[in-house]
Amino acid sequence: MPISSLFISIAFLATGYGMLMTYIGLYLKQAGLSEIAIGVINSAFFLGALLAAVFSQKVIVSVGHARSYSAFSAIMVMAFLGHTLHYNPWFWAGLRLMSGFAFYALLIVLESWLNEKSSSADRGRVLAVYTVVFFMATAIGQLILGLDVSSHVVFVLGSVLVLASLFLVAITRISQPQLKPFERYSLPKVLHIAPLALVGSIIGGFFVGGFYTMMPIFVLNAYQQQSVVAAFMAITILGGLLAQWPVGSLSDHYGRRKLLAWAGLFSFVICLLLALLASQTWLFYLLGFLLGTSLFSIYPLSVARANDRLDDSKDLVEISRSLLFAYGIGSFLAPLILGAILGVSGSLFFAVLALAALLLGGIAIGRLCPSGGAHC
Repeated sequence: MPISSLFISIAFLATGYGMLMTYIGLYLKQAGLSEIAIGVINSAFFLGALLAAVFSQKVIVSVGHARSYSAFSAIMVMAFLGHTLHYNPWFWAGLRLMSGFAFYALLIVLESWLNEKSSSADRGRVLAVYTVVFFMATAIGQLILGLDVSSHVVFVLGSVLVLASLFLVAITRISQPQLKPFERYSLPKVLHIAPLALVGSIIGGFFVGGFYTMMPIFVLNAYQQQSVVAAFMAITILGGLLAQWPVGSLSDHYGRRKLLAWAGLFSFVICLLLALLASQTWLFYLLGFLLGTSLFSIYPLSVARANDRLDDSKDLVEISRSLLFAYGIGSFLAPLILGAILGVSGSLFFAVLALAALLLGGIAIGRLCPSGGAHC
């Protein structure tokens, strides 16, 4: 059954998400807040993500995917428009928490819906298309940001895009997943069954959360131009976009573990080069493109890895919820850690990311267990 309406809905949602994630950090920086304060406010978005992983499932199970998507979209629009009412850093932190809860609850709905329509044989390609659509739309959001539009326009436009996404889901003819009683999966249980998927989700969240929240601040500090920020963000996302289909296909053929090892080690090398060599803008853009090819592959590969291990459970919502909770942990920690690092020394920014990437690469190569058993 065609799932194009879900992909288009994802595109609208991600365009608004990408635009606002970058814009809010830049706005707060230009308003005079410190990097640490910006990191704390941005971390509220991912605290909302963690709450979504805990509480959104009850709504989805109670009312179904389509109706829960409507409810979470309404929360997200209220949070977006709330930014236009009053500027106060702590008030905005509360709105970031609301929008983070809504956005990640929407992702749980969409990812579990897509998982239900795919199998182990083609799940890597389906999730690759999902990621391509997501990051292409996010890159478009960066280009809109490059137009230097006013703050009210950004928040209103973001709300319009979320409502467009809701419209497509509301009229879709795609059957909703059958929600049956299921066995709960705690993080320790998922760690036992699919440890690499869980660790990959945490590190993938750290990379992506750091990229969208604190990378714009790093680039603005280094180059003092919002146009450079928008260009770098869009180029890096483009690298991730172009890598998704070949990475997904290769993972279907060679296995998720090998591709996760590549993503970690390649990201490690590129982060070191960014820390040491990126003094010229063109080189900065090139290395950003290469970084995007690996860092944006980590989470979808982890999701595919977990679903391969847990396919027999048919508990699609709980699988997505557990991995998204792990992803949210990494994303929550990223602005706090990287904000503190930027407050001390910008030169250490990419060194921290390199260490996270090396950790993933080492774990993937070692399979987390010496025996190389089936659950590694």
